[in-house]
Amino acid sequence: MTPYYMIMRLPGEARAEFVLLLPMVPSQRENMIAWLAARCDPPEYGKLIVYTFPKDKLVYGPFQIEARIQQNTEISQQISLWNQMGSRVIRGHLVVVPIESSILYVSPLYLRAASGQLPELKRVIAAYGERVVMEETLGEAWRRSSKRPPRWRRRLGARQTRAPARHSPTMIGPSSD
Repeated sequence: MTPYYMIMRLPGEARAEFVLLLPMVPSQRENMIAWLAARCDPPEYGKLIVYTFPKDKLVYGPFQIEARIQQNTEISQQISLWNQMGSRVIRGHLVVVPIESSILYVSPLYLRAASGQLPELKRVIAAYGERVVMEETLGEAWRRSSKRPPRWRRRLGARQTRAPARHSPTMIGPSSD
């Protein structure tokens, strides 16, 4: 999987920051064992942090989630229906979003009309834990996959009061000394 940039609040940090994120899957395995964040905001620019998952916790890797999405009857039937109607279904990149001590996978699904117009965002596929769902919005997909209300309804800048995640961060690279 290719690393990508995102703005997120790292576990144990008070504010969101710009990071380069890379899910870590061991060679010859498919489950995710950790994720790497490269900090991109000053004064932490260039620092790398590895967040590992407990060895007794199975976290599906990106390839496993892709397979689960393709095997989902509801999703595959809808994609087949759209493709038969003369439209072209385009799957966006699968994005790994760390949330607390778990992972939310998100993939946009676009539909391009046969006339060749710009693709339109039609659905959002989300996978969280054992659930894989497809909904019209990210909020609906998160709510259905996690069975809890989305946190981003809070006003931007509102102070978070939840406990730090249970990841085991390991600092690598330059130290703050």
